[in-house]
Amino acid sequence: MSTAMPFAADSTLMSEVTGAVTAAGAVLRDRYTPHARGVRLSGIVDEIHANDDAVLAVLREPLSRARPGSMWAEDELAGGALPQGEWWVVDPAEGNINHVHGMTDWAVTATLVRDNQPVLTVVHLPLTGDTYTAAAGAGTRLNGRPLKASAKTDLGAALTGTGQARPGEDERTLRRIGDSVTAMLVNGLVVRVSVPATLQLIHVAAGRTDAFWQFSDVRSGLVAGALLVSEAGGVVTDLAGGPWTVSSQDFLAAAPGVHPAALKVLSSVA
Repeated sequence: MSTAMPFAADSTLMSEVTGAVTAAGAVLRDRYTPHARGVRLSGIVDEIHANDDAVLAVLREPLSRARPGSMWAEDELAGGALPQGEWWVVDPAEGNINHVHGMTDWAVTATLVRDNQPVLTVVHLPLTGDTYTAAAGAGTRLNGRPLKASAKTDLGAALTGTGQARPGEDERTLRRIGDSVTAMLVNGLVVRVSVPATLQLIHVAAGRTDAFWQFSDVRSGLVAGALLVSEAGGVVTDLAGGPWTVSSQDFLAAAPGVHPAALKVLSSVA
């Protein structure tokens, strides 16, 4: 993944976005319970929408004010290219399904995408208080501390991960996920299969895990992690080995020493 131009100079914008996302995270934290909410699918969906609405009510206005003229990508499960210009790609409850089920893997994310390139992102984990940030040309940080992708070079020693991007994936995609997990179990050390994507990608950026792949083009689950990983020195491509873009149909982010072997394994999964 490459960015159109450095975005490192605007520390004021980063501060404003971090403040807005942190405040939104407090709303989501206050809605959290350690037990599952909703039994029927309709009740689960209602809880998910209520989380989104509550967070967006405090997040949308400060982000729009921080970048006058920016637009808002409304559908968090959408993929594909956006019209030219600056867009906020936000997931008000990344890992919403986990939040609703009383689990702890969820976050609030906001990414500024300029001409289809992510240029600034903030990922806040309200339960731990951790905040991951990246800006094009400025590196990746956790609570202000620089992060670096893993130095591993052996896929056989690699901790990798994948997951389902959205409910209702088509059968071919589900079979590819299963086949890819099998292939990586054979060639790697351990495979984690979980959601959401961003919470796996922060570990790749931090060097805790070594690769993450996904058969999906869901923007909101990938743009933040793509920038975090690339700015931490990782490699982000599609599964043909070309540069990843928001129009790509699949995704691989990995430590540079592991990426070629992971790509070889995963590109063989039809």
